[in-house]
Amino acid sequence: MLIEVELFQIVMTDGVETQAIVLRELNGERKLPIFIGSGEARAIERKLKDIPVPRPLTHDLVMNIIEKMGGAISRVLINDLRDETYYASIEILQDGALREIDARPSDAIALAVRSGVAIFVEEQVFDRTNKAPGLTKL
Repeated sequence: MLIEVELFQIVMTDGVETQAIVLRELNGERKLPIFIGSGEARAIERKLKDIPVPRPLTHDLVMNIIEKMGGAISRVLINDLRDETYYASIEILQDGALREIDARPSDAIALAVRSGVAIFVEEQVFDRTNKAPGLTKL
């Protein structure tokens, strides 16, 4: 079962390479913290704050490529948790076909923020996160 979530919080800590984003289910109280790199956290934050950049950065470039090739992101899925690593996919609609692209959650969320699409988490990912105490602490 897919649970729709929103980007609830970005936790940025100066001098630390690993940052965190927190997803929160829309119709509930569960939260999903995902630890990501500083660059990805800054890319998400930059878009949320509408901070302009003089040239397209990586996530902007990917969006441009998808759009120029006639595609559109339909949604982002956080679909697995293995060995304390989250997995995600980006669903792209192109020429009437839905294509699922494997992605890191941070990149998938950065693209979701840019395209305004919904983010979903598989129910089993929430369940596994609650059983992995190292993943739930911020």
